[in-house]
Amino acid sequence: MAAQLRNVASVVVPQAVIEGAGVRLKRSIGTGTLNYVDPFLLLDHFGSDDPRDYLAGFPMHPHRGIETVTYMLAGEVTHKDSIGNSGTIGPGDVQWMTSGRGIMHEEMPRPREGRMEGFQLWVNMPAKLKMTQPRYQEIAAGQIPEVRREDGTIIRVIAGTVDGVCGPVVDIMANPTYLDVFVPANHTASLAIERGQDAFVYLFEGQAVLATQAVPNPRLVVLEDGDYVDVRTENEPARCLFVSGMPLHEPIARYGPFVMNTQGEIQQALSDLRNGTFIQP
Repeated sequence: MAAQLRNVASVVVPQAVIEGAGVRLKRSIGTGTLNYVDPFLLLDHFGSDDPRDYLAGFPMHPHRGIETVTYMLAGEVTHKDSIGNSGTIGPGDVQWMTSGRGIMHEEMPRPREGRMEGFQLWVNMPAKLKMTQPRYQEIAAGQIPEVRREDGTIIRVIAGTVDGVCGPVVDIMANPTYLDVFVPANHTASLAIERGQDAFVYLFEGQAVLATQAVPNPRLVVLEDGDYVDVRTENEPARCLFVSGMPLHEPIARYGPFVMNTQGEIQQALSDLRNGTFIQP
């Protein structure tokens, strides 16, 4: 059977939100417009030249039932958590945290050379694994391989496989692909996608054509099913995130930083937090 191009299902304009202790973000997944792209629950794009937009950061807060992925383009984030991890991630670095049954952590952004920019993605966990032991992976920029195609396309492979090159983030429940893709002007980058996976493109620099639809930045493009997507540029280059993963097809109950399968499980998380039993040895 011939490979099928993925068409555009929808195009989402990010919404301005304030989170944490006063951080200004652009949110494209996890809104009234787009609740989730199974198994992806939230996508935030943070970036500003004004430190007042982000310095208040995200003081210590809980998570249960999800994985959070922070990918930095500029600036840095200092983090620490309740399972003993601490450190700083900077440009090109990735932090992939599996909250499982419960973790407390804080993320405090700082500029470098006056700039701060990055993304946070939330990935759902299957019901059978939501109460597993928390886990933490920190991947330095130098550990993330780049695929450089002859046409000038550059693909940073954070998770998944492109042109036989595998990303360093492994053992994630959704078996995701997470790519940072640069496409030069007047070129087309084709990206293979496993059929049946849900997928989206987040365009954050330049503009591009996906299928037959012209897309400016910043926009999130949800894709229909198929085997590949083409990102085509015209007079200017473009840069985007490409993310795909196997959907869970499970019920979702959300309350702030908790994502479970039933409201009863949400109430249990809140009770554990009140009773001091949220963090387990």
